[in-house]
Amino acid sequence: MTNQQEPIWTKSFISIAITNFFIFVVFYALLTLLPIYVLDALDGTSTQAGLVITIFLLSAIIVRPFSGKVIENIGKKKTLVFSTLIFALSSFLYMLIHHFNVLLLLRFFQGISFSLATTVTGAIAADLVPAKRRGEGLGYFGMSMNLAVVAGPFLSLTLHQYMAYNIIFLVFGMIMLVGWLCGMMVKNLQENAAPSVKKSFSLSDLFEKKSMPISSVGILVSFSYASIISFISVYAQSLGLIKTASFFFVVFAAAMLISRPFTGRLFDKSSPNIVIIPSCIVFAIGLFSLSFTHSSWMLLFSGALVGLGYGTLLPSFQTLAIQAAPAHRSAYATATFFTFYDSGIAVGSFVLGIAAGALGYSKLYFALGIFVLLITLYYKWIANLRQKQKAANIQVGMK
Repeated sequence: MTNQQEPIWTKSFISIAITNFFIFVVFYALLTLLPIYVLDALDGTSTQAGLVITIFLLSAIIVRPFSGKVIENIGKKKTLVFSTLIFALSSFLYMLIHHFNVLLLLRFFQGISFSLATTVTGAIAADLVPAKRRGEGLGYFGMSMNLAVVAGPFLSLTLHQYMAYNIIFLVFGMIMLVGWLCGMMVKNLQENAAPSVKKSFSLSDLFEKKSMPISSVGILVSFSYASIISFISVYAQSLGLIKTASFFFVVFAAAMLISRPFTGRLFDKSSPNIVIIPSCIVFAIGLFSLSFTHSSWMLLFSGALVGLGYGTLLPSFQTLAIQAAPAHRSAYATATFFTFYDSGIAVGSFVLGIAAGALGYSKLYFALGIFVLLITLYYKWIANLRQKQKAANIQVGMK
């Protein structure tokens, strides 16, 4: 079959991409608004404002390893419908929260549905994309999450200027209901059945072992990227560029959008290394550029480099993680990858915050640029091991 006979943009693929987009729009919108809400409406402290973010990520990370097993037992379509509906309903519940401790409980609960929803959308997208176009297809799918990085905070901060908190939470809930309806439009999926063998609980019930090597590269990259989402606004403010910072992720998204069709096709038709290694280097150059930034154009130029580099790495690593696993383990592979990815963001936000206090943001970004170059060497080592394993498997098959 040719690529023309195996389309990516089917009705179900578009529906699952839109669902994923709305999930992350609401996620990033809440990520932006809730710290302000805690300080303003609940008279909380800055520590409490940070805790509403941490508790959500903590629950998502705890549940993520179990999500593959849940999806396998319930089925992808049922998990999609159930988890997105719970995520939508819990978004409405913010309207009823007036105490900080109750807010923490809601955040923990919503983190569970977020973990399931984002795992199953990735697994479904991998199943819907033609195998020979998986790098390109998952690259397009990954854009739904990266675009939400811009849309979510923009929506949140814009609505905050004109609406009361309860109305904003109502809007978030309605947005997610639309995402749930889009998920309902995904065709009934033919589940990839694993051999039915009873066995005791093992590591494979939580993680896909074959996806762990590339996921270990992903956690290092997401650790580095945590410095961007956590501190770019603070760094820009210290440079007197806070107005420019609002356009940082716009440029980030634009660079990613322009490059994605090219890099996705190159990933499929050539070699992952040809896409990933240059993307790592571009990401590192973006971090170096940030460390020397003193003007608006340099900040935006850095945003373009980070968008071009990191924006290509995330879907590339996710694709490799899924390709490493058997077809019936796509949900486990997705869960494994995002368990590592989420952990990198969570740990990075904490550890790099301490490092920034000791080094300053300029030196921190320079150090992370060097760190990403070292990650490139680590990825190359992992890729070489993968190639040797493939060659060994071929030789065994020929005997």
